[in-house]
Parts: sequence; structure tokens; C-alpha cells
Amino acid sequence: MNARDDAGAPRLSEKRRRELVDRYRVTDGRGFRLKHRDPADLAGHLVARDRANALLAEGVERLTRLQEKLYAQDRWALLCVFQAMDAAGKDGTIKHVMSGVNPQGVQVTSFKAPGPEALAHDFLWRSAVALPARGRIAIFNRSHYEEVLVVRVHPEILQTQRLPPELIGERLWRHRFESIVDFERHLSRQGIVVLKFFLHLSREEQRRRFLARLEERDKHWKFSAADLRERAFWDPYQQAYEEAIGATAAPHAPWFVVPADNKWFSRLVVVATIVEALDALDLRVPRPSGEELAALDAARRELESEASAERSPRHR
Repeated sequence: MNARDDAGAPRLSEKRRRELVDRYRVTDGRGFRLKHRDPADLAGHLVARDRANALLAEGVERLTRLQEKLYAQDRWALLCVFQAMDAAGKDGTIKHVMSGVNPQGVQVTSFKAPGPEALAHDFLWRSAVALPARGRIAIFNRSHYEEVLVVRVHPEILQTQRLPPELIGERLWRHRFESIVDFERHLSRQGIVVLKFFLHLSREEQRRRFLARLEERDKHWKFSAADLRERAFWDPYQQAYEEAIGATAAPHAPWFVVPADNKWFSRLVVVATIVEALDALDLRVPRPSGEELAALDAARRELESEASAERSPRHR
């Protein structure tokens, strides 16, 4: 059963939220196999479907309060990376989970095919310039991981990156994994909390969602012939994701392999994960110093005296 708050609204207890998040957390990729992860998993007894909407709303509300503290404290930052196959629900998850946060404290970057400026730099450059400032949350809709996913499945893309020929070979992928691990370790040492989400969709569920986009006129804009072409590379992509997660999962930058066949559930897992990570920072709104309190008191007195002066007979 899920707990309820003082007003009787459903909420996820701290224990159950931790169990839910831990179920999908990967911090050591040794032996990781994607085939052992069920895209339709619903975590058994941990979450009741009939309370999912209320639990999601409660999670979003908690995230809103935590984001305000993150912004006010101005010390930590949060980076959330989202990767998935087409139609797994990245956009919808980002929209629902971040629906209550202050837009001033959040930035979303969608990484599409790199343009001329990005191709003139190293493969991590685009991610580096989009990192969050202290006190802010950054969302990467796709990310630097495209360079070991799409590029690995379609190695001909490497020819557009103008790398020296002697650097292109089987060792390239291992070197890129090492660079990503070092990059994310550096971020964690600078106060940027890194959370990486792989929305794990089944091939059959992707087929159903593609068909829905074709059958519903309002969803036609979501369908692209390119998505169908990429579906033909399903197995190479699954292999690429498995190796990328296995090579880069670490305690300082964990992966969360989130079942995505049920959108309501994947959104709940993502918001619970972000709430848990921010809760662990023990965020607090900064307390004013004695000097700052004195200045605030002086400002209050000045404003009060201004109101008194306006009420005096001379101002009537």
C-alpha cells in the first residue's frame, strides 16, 4: 500500500520511493544485460495503478519545492540525460515531470544531428556548452551518448567528423566511453549531479505507438519515415545501448533503465529518481547573516514609515 499525507492524498513513502528507484538504478555495468530488463515491468506491489496520477502529482509538487531550494542555495546543479529508442516517450516524460518547476531554473537542450560548428569541435563540446549553472536543472533530450549509439550503428557518420584517419578504428568506442566517464566524473566533482535515464521500450510497443501515430490524424506530425528506417536497426541499437550503459554506469553518474511500455509508470519512476537525488543534497534556503538581517529590518522600517507619512494630515 502507498502512504497518505495529513490531508489524505496518496504519497510514496520514503522507503517505497527508494525501493522503486533502486530497482532500476545501474551503478556498475559489469555483467549488465539489457535482455534481463523487462520494458513492461511495473515494480510489483510498490505502486498501485489507480493511484499513479495522484502519486505523480505529489512527486511533481515535491520536485517543485526542491527546485526552489536548489535555485536559492545556488551551490549544486542537476543534469538529467534522457536516451531512448523512437516513441519511447522522452518528450512526454520531460513535459510531465517538469510541469511544476520554475522555467527560470530549468533549461532543456534537444541534441539533433550536429551542425558545422559542432562538427568542428570534439564530440563532447555540445554537451559542455549546455551544462547547467549552479542552482539550475538541465535536461538533455538525447546527448553526448548519441556519439556511441547512432554513430556506432551508422559508422559512416564518422566521415563527417573530420577525425584523423589513424584515430578511427575499433578502439575509438572504448576511447569515447573513457572520455564520457572522465567527463561525468569531472562534473560530479564540480557539484553537478548527473542522472542518466534510458527509457526502455519493447519493439512491440514501439510498433503499436508508430501505428497510433499513423492512424490518428492529430499524431501524424509525430511520425517520420526516418523513424521506421531506424527501426530496421533495432538489434544493433539494443547492443549499442547495452555496451554504452555497461561501460559508463558509475556511482557518480548512474544509469536508470526505466521500463517504458507504460508511460504512466516511466514518468513516476523518473520523478521519484529526481526527487530522491535532490533530497540527498539536504538543500536549504540560505539564512541571512546578521548584517543582512539588519539591512532587511531597516528596509522594513523605511517602508512602514513611508506608509505612515502618506496617512498623515499633510498628505491629505
